[in-house]
Amino acid sequence: MSATLSGTILRAACVQMCSGNDKEQNLATAGRLIEAAASESAHLVVLPENFSFMGANDAERRDAAEYPEQSWVLGFLSEQASRHRMHIVGGSLLLRQPDSGHLRNACPVFSPGGRLLEIYDKMHLFDVDLDTESYHESATIMAGEVPKSVALGGWRIGLSICYDLRFPELYRSYAGCQVLSVPAAFTVPTGRAHWEVLLRARAIENQAYVLAAGQVGEHPGGRQTWGHSMIVDPWGEVLDCLADGEGIVVADLDMARVNHVRRAIPALGHRRL
Repeated sequence: MSATLSGTILRAACVQMCSGNDKEQNLATAGRLIEAAASESAHLVVLPENFSFMGANDAERRDAAEYPEQSWVLGFLSEQASRHRMHIVGGSLLLRQPDSGHLRNACPVFSPGGRLLEIYDKMHLFDVDLDTESYHESATIMAGEVPKSVALGGWRIGLSICYDLRFPELYRSYAGCQVLSVPAAFTVPTGRAHWEVLLRARAIENQAYVLAAGQVGEHPGGRQTWGHSMIVDPWGEVLDCLADGEGIVVADLDMARVNHVRRAIPALGHRRL
């Protein structure tokens, strides 16, 4: 299958999986689901946050992090993109920083030729104490400093990761994009309450497609993620959703739909801030 994005239709897929602390097994699962997306003639695949490793604690996460130039996971993504002739938004993985005690939560994008086009570092870090769970991402992760978008043929996709979803100013910086990607590992309590609402809001306010690929199920350490991977259109309509279990969601993104919505309500042109 040859991925051609010069036309007005972009066939996109989001992968949903339950990653654990066995990197080899996680990559095997990701490869199988990328293969499923390829069999659906997808031009673009988005993987979840931390798709290659979900550890139980900070020590495990540090041990699993890789230097970019020696990364097994980046090599895997490059090979998959080249093999299936598709663009891949590689969810996120943890990358080491030379001479730094902190890691990067990084989202790489690969071309159908296997070339690394861009890496976005998660800008907003999840530090929160819930009734039964506590997360302090900033203890191990260094926040990214700038938004990143990438051209895929005639389309442009704005990059984000999970907790970024709660910060609309990031997505407003992507006002020229027709697609927004949201690899995530939303917890069950926050996912149940806010996941779909926020995804549809980001689609409506930016009049863009949203591709949301989520982790699902129970992970090492007892963390439970919400799943409900979905593709939302620029009017805020959910085109496909997988509530539970591993699998993919697929939809055709139509540039004419983006243009129609932006003409019908030209809000992007009416901004004053």
